[in-house]
Amino acid sequence: MIRLVNLNKSFRSQPVLQNLNLTIPSGQTTVIIGRSGGGKSVLLKHIMGLIRPDSGEIWVDEEEINRLREKELYRIRKRFGMLFQEGALFDSMTIGENVAFPLREHRKMTAKEIEKAVAEKLALVGLSGVEGKMPSELSGGMRKRAALARAIALEPDILLFDEPTTGLDPIMTATIDNLVIDTQKRFQLTCVVISHDIQSVFRVAHNIAMLSGGKIIEQGPPETFRQSTNKIVQDFLLGRLPEQSAQNT
Repeated sequence: MIRLVNLNKSFRSQPVLQNLNLTIPSGQTTVIIGRSGGGKSVLLKHIMGLIRPDSGEIWVDEEEINRLREKELYRIRKRFGMLFQEGALFDSMTIGENVAFPLREHRKMTAKEIEKAVAEKLALVGLSGVEGKMPSELSGGMRKRAALARAIALEPDILLFDEPTTGLDPIMTATIDNLVIDTQKRFQLTCVVISHDIQSVFRVAHNIAMLSGGKIIEQGPPETFRQSTNKIVQDFLLGRLPEQSAQNT
């Protein structure tokens, strides 16, 4: 389980996270929603220990990671996989080399073992046989899948997704959503997803949390989240501007 307790973070005196509290259950997918620029990516970086809070606590299982030294944090980060918004593949490497990169960096494996592991991970995301291709030769959806193969190369138990379906058409969005669902089930992962795509959110989430004003203002399973009486939540789900909401009341 991941717990954030009374988390505060400001940049240049501008508050981003304010007394934020969030519980992320293990073995489930939690989706964090909220308006652009509201601090969701900052929150994700805190969970990984890439940013330290000004105050508050970040717990990964029984360890308060914000108190750990950098060397100890390195051990914690190896439990995480990360799928960045644009995939973040290395353009100068083949797809096979991209997926192999974390294995070469963090595992003592022979070339044959790495080759086999790369093929297995690419097969899991439906990309068998693309090891020799460059990222520029793949479509946007295929690059996302290749990035997912790299994210699970070290077989993490926590997987983070930063806007995994941004820029994709509805069919490819559904494909990526299904990959998130299948990957979570196959490996029993704890997944944290940032998304603006409401259909995608309700497709993949076991739990939904909404970030607004630096705080989590609502959290719950999809079926109860839809029924929230919080006006900010309803405006967001309906794509309704606050002034439109006021006119309708």
